[in-house]
Amino acid sequence: MGEASYILGIKIYRDRFRRMLWLTQSSYIEKVLKRFKMDNSKRGLLPMRHGVKLSKKQSPKTDEELKRMSNIPYASAVEAFIKSILKYLKRTKDMFLIYGGGELILEGYSDASFHSDDDDAKSQSDFVFKLNGGVVSWKSSKQDTTADSTTEAEYIAA
Repeated sequence: MGEASYILGIKIYRDRFRRMLWLTQSSYIEKVLKRFKMDNSKRGLLPMRHGVKLSKKQSPKTDEELKRMSNIPYASAVEAFIKSILKYLKRTKDMFLIYGGGELILEGYSDASFHSDDDDAKSQSDFVFKLNGGVVSWKSSKQDTTADSTTEAEYIAA
């Protein structure tokens, strides 16, 4: 059967002598861009514009607003977001996750943002683990409890 060189849309490159491994999804991203006719688009900087805050407060409140929003097809409402994500993928498609080299070094980081959700006053917890410089696990999630301070939000995240 041999070594895997391509699995689940991920191309695997190896250098056994240097004990290095590179993972890329460039072919898969190109396939997705072609499928959505975005292969000739400009490359985007970020998947979402900096500073954009989405909130339940932006939802329709009056019957008139609800009626007007019900006439906007879902695809039209999210099209700009989807295009931004695809343009970002186009810009980053040739990047790799790189693992390997000498002694195994595991690094872990966590962070929290206090009161990051205006709708329910919840804070956000984030963590990332790296093995020899390559990310192996990460997560960003809303905290279950409402923190009363930045210190408490950081404590919950840890």
